[in-house]
Amino acid sequence: MFRKMLEDTDGDRTREKVRKQSQRAVIRNVSLGTALAGAVCISAVGFTGCGSRPGDKPLPAAEEWSADSDMGEEEALEAVDFDHELDGYEPQKKEYNFYLTYKMVHPWWDAVALGIEDAAKQYEQKGIIINYEYLAPGGVSAQDQIQRLSEVSGRGFDVIGVDVADVDIVTPVINGLIEDGQKVMTFSSSDASREDGCARIAYVGNTHNYEDGASLAEALCKKLGGCGKVAVLVGTKEAPCHEDRALGARDVIAKYPDMEIAEIVYDEDNVDKAYEFAGEILKKHKDLAGFVCCNMSNPVGTARAVIEARREDDIVIVGMDHDQEALRYLRDGIIYALGVQDCYSIGFDTVQVAIKIADGLLPGEAYPEKTEEMTTVIYQEGAASMLRTLYGEID
Repeated sequence: MFRKMLEDTDGDRTREKVRKQSQRAVIRNVSLGTALAGAVCISAVGFTGCGSRPGDKPLPAAEEWSADSDMGEEEALEAVDFDHELDGYEPQKKEYNFYLTYKMVHPWWDAVALGIEDAAKQYEQKGIIINYEYLAPGGVSAQDQIQRLSEVSGRGFDVIGVDVADVDIVTPVINGLIEDGQKVMTFSSSDASREDGCARIAYVGNTHNYEDGASLAEALCKKLGGCGKVAVLVGTKEAPCHEDRALGARDVIAKYPDMEIAEIVYDEDNVDKAYEFAGEILKKHKDLAGFVCCNMSNPVGTARAVIEARREDDIVIVGMDHDQEALRYLRDGIIYALGVQDCYSIGFDTVQVAIKIADGLLPGEAYPEKTEEMTTVIYQEGAASMLRTLYGEID
């Protein structure tokens, strides 16, 4: 099996640490029913529940939210499933070549990589070789992504996979590749769908980012008793997954007359920037009651800022994913809830779908147009078992 990754020492250490400690340090989540390199922008806004909701997406029905259901240790353990096996499809070739590019070098995509690697190993055991390149820039850049796609278009890959950095910018490039006879799919956390005018063949990943943001915001609002001023840390501007989560959060908060969004901040999925912005917000808004964090990095930066400000007892933080430090803050009660995505399954299923696409099959024949992976909202009661399972931490 040939594997090529972006040269990144920190990323290599992260992958090795995760592999040694948990064997497969990626989470496969069971749904509890639900479940943004642009310039940094800070926007002061005055949304309140008295106005109309922004956006046009319908809110999930109340029963779809998991905010009422704290996950205990037993439930958290049930949410982790590492027993992935290949489906019954028999590939038509003995060797495949895939090119997979994603938003940025980051531990979240290292977790996806483990699923890709394990699927490739299982195919290798069946005598089928999966050659793949899994590459990304050091920071999110739609222009970098366009350049990468243009450079690989003539290299004869069976399938090109894209974790879309910006729908409006990248979609025309994907459509051009399709017109030239390339087989292109999207994967991971951000799709450019047919509704967006994109001709990509299929998508594997999170199909419910809006609902994830809504679910976390609902948990926050209920924890605050429907009253308080909060800030939203988004991530990368125009990144579909980050923007959709922020929109879901804003729509939920707008339902509550006594809730207010003080500021919306784009931290570029960077812990240090999130820490800096959260600290500034805490100083500016002495009456702030909470944060909604829409990526894997900003819950960590936000929690650090809250601890430094000595406001752990009066700030409620909700956020995304399975960062080890974030899970420790969840265990210690500094973070209230984390929505953990199924990174491992995203990687594993991406390989399976890519093979079927390479073999000429269309959505609906042996795979769906969208392969939906789950998100689980984890609370303090489930944090210790998550840390133990994923990172080998024992209290």
